[in-house]
Amino acid sequence: MSPDTFEYVESIVLNITLVGLFVFMGLAVHDVMKKNDVPMIGRFVAYGVLGLGALGFVAKGIIQVFYISSGV
Repeated sequence: MSPDTFEYVESIVLNITLVGLFVFMGLAVHDVMKKNDVPMIGRFVAYGVLGLGALGFVAKGIIQVFYISSGV
């Protein structure tokens, strides 16, 4: 396997793993809030923070694509 192919496969696996991690974290947060009867504002804040974390990883990926395409 060439180094370029290995790097490409590695980036795909990393992105899939991060998506899975955020899904599992969301399920864990949902389960804890459901069992402890958390008010709606608490759920909104918890999901908001989790969503902003995921959005940060998406923004990082988009910035990387622009940097790579511009030759930086």
